[in-house]
Amino acid sequence: MTESPNFYLESPDPLSVLLSRLELTAQVFANGDYCGAWAVDTSGTQKMPFHIIGSGDAWLHFKGDEPRKLSSGDLIVFPNDDCHIMANSAIQPAANTINTGSALPTSPNEPITHMVCGYFEFRNPSIFPLLDALPSAVVLKSNNSDSGERVKRLVSFMIKELSDERPGHYAVIDQMAFLLFVEVLRQQVSKQTVSSGLLTALFDPRLGKVLSVIHQQPERPWTLETLADTAAMSRSNFSQYFRKLLGLTPMKYLTMWRMNEARILLRTSALSMAQIAERSGYESEVAFRKAFKKLLGETPGAIRSQQKQQP
Repeated sequence: MTESPNFYLESPDPLSVLLSRLELTAQVFANGDYCGAWAVDTSGTQKMPFHIIGSGDAWLHFKGDEPRKLSSGDLIVFPNDDCHIMANSAIQPAANTINTGSALPTSPNEPITHMVCGYFEFRNPSIFPLLDALPSAVVLKSNNSDSGERVKRLVSFMIKELSDERPGHYAVIDQMAFLLFVEVLRQQVSKQTVSSGLLTALFDPRLGKVLSVIHQQPERPWTLETLADTAAMSRSNFSQYFRKLLGLTPMKYLTMWRMNEARILLRTSALSMAQIAERSGYESEVAFRKAFKKLLGETPGAIRSQQKQQP
């Protein structure tokens, strides 16, 4: 008897689970050509602005750094929503010229830059600082040997969708932007731009397994020993390594994840407090309430009341 082929995917990887829980979304809101003297700043929304250079060139002016030239196919993301200026020149544009539009071409040979602008956003904010270790401005170059070809294909596909305007193109380009964000995270880890924090731990072959089981099965009675076994490490080495990368103990992280999941359930479900306590790994509702208040500074009842008051 031959074995049946495995048609099914394995359990989701830890980064995928986390992005799903945080409800990462992407939205493109501007797509146009710029010529003459122009300058754009899309910060200030408390989201994560990004720009894609579809064709031509642009200059990034950022935090007093030297101006940086971006070319066709390049992507830039601002994880912390920092002020920035995308402009036509390496010369710092005057403040009164920012976001005032673009001049019409005065000649057929005048340079034109095609740029796509959008935002990334976590619709379910978390207590986990996924992006804290990232640089204030992350640039993915289309000629990068690691991910340049993938970025180039995604950007090309997105520009074509915007140009063709076929039915459903808004949904398609937002999903393309989502894929670009995942590529940003992948590249930052592969380039070792970040060497600690949650993002690094998610990509770590040992800690990634531990984070995956915590994220997918927070209700299980995890102990330091069972988590260390999942990582195939001794308890002491596991505890030290976990704390080195994430800055907190494994059991503290477990509690934080459980309470974050509980907060989501309090806001989005009709489950009873006892049911939510059980899903959070607590046999006692009283113990759950105490742990929730200690970590988040609010009672579970207060969170649920806030949800009921929303229209």
